[in-house]
Amino acid sequence: MGRVVLHLHGTMKQHDLRRVFEMYHERLQNRGVKVRIHSNKLSCKAYCEALSQVPGALYLMDEGGVLEPSIAFSKRYQKWSVGSEPIHLAIGPAEGWTERPDCHFERLSLSPMTMPHELASIVLIEQVYRATEIIRGSDYHKA
Repeated sequence: MGRVVLHLHGTMKQHDLRRVFEMYHERLQNRGVKVRIHSNKLSCKAYCEALSQVPGALYLMDEGGVLEPSIAFSKRYQKWSVGSEPIHLAIGPAEGWTERPDCHFERLSLSPMTMPHELASIVLIEQVYRATEIIRGSDYHKA
């Protein structure tokens, strides 16, 4: 079973946003989703270098990436969950991806709109949770 790892650049400073993130993280704990928080003191280049060392596939969350509806993302997620390699989804630093990792990666978009990286972290973890709920067939996702 493939594992999904969410990579964040720094801890969330806003307590209200952190609580929302932690709520979804708690819901996902038994579903093979892990969170790795990298120091916000890492430059974008150093963060990218760390990400380029992860085993498996790396996806950068970027407003210019592939934009897909939740149902399509859940199908993608389902393929990841039955695969054998880990999948890494990375939220960039506050200033965005000024550097790119030196490895094969795809860019996925949460929205064509720009948003703070803390908010993007919440949107990502909620969409991962939503994908697992769509796969389970729950009524969480209201189409």
